[in-house]
Amino acid sequence: MSEPGKITASHLSRTAVIYVRQSTLVQVERNTESTARQYDLVSRARQLGWPQDAIRVVDGDLGVSGSVTGQRDGFEGVVAEVALGQVGIILALEVSRLARDNAAWYRLLDLAGVCDTLVADADGVYHPALFNDRLVLGMKGIMSEALCRILDKTSYTDFSVMPTTSCEDAAGLAGVVGMSA
Repeated sequence: MSEPGKITASHLSRTAVIYVRQSTLVQVERNTESTARQYDLVSRARQLGWPQDAIRVVDGDLGVSGSVTGQRDGFEGVVAEVALGQVGIILALEVSRLARDNAAWYRLLDLAGVCDTLVADADGVYHPALFNDRLVLGMKGIMSEALCRILDKTSYTDFSVMPTTSCEDAAGLAGVVGMSA
C-alpha cells in the first residue's frame, strides 16, 4: 500500500508527532546537522497532509540515551498519547531509534497497531497493524538492538564471545542476524 493510501482522514484528524533525539549531550553539541534534519521532519508531516497546528515536536529526550529505560520522558509521553488515540503519526529520522531495546519498541508498535497510529521515517510510512509493515518495523528494531549490542562492548560479561566490529558489520550489519547473545 502506498504512503497516501495508508494515511486516512482519521490519521490527519490527530496529532503528528516529530520525535527528535540524540543519545548524548556531546552528540547534541557536535551533530547539529542531524538535529536540524530531525526538526525538518515538520515539513515531511506537512507534505503528508498534516496542518501546521496539528504537528508537535517532542525533543525533551535530546542528550538521553535510548538504551536507558524509564528516563526518557519524551518517549514515554508519546507512548501514552498513542495509547490514548491522540497521535495519527510518529515521524523520526530513523524509526528504529525511537527505542533502543525491543521491549520498548514492540510496546510502541503494539499500541500503534491497536490505536491506528502510523510510524514514518525516511524510508516510508508504516502501519504497525499491517503484517508487512510490522515485519519491516520488527526487523528495523532487531537490527537496531543488535547494532547497539555490537557497539556496546560493556554489554558482554564474557569477552571471549564478544563480536568484533568492522566497517562492514557497522554499515551493513553483516552476520548480525545469526549471532547468538
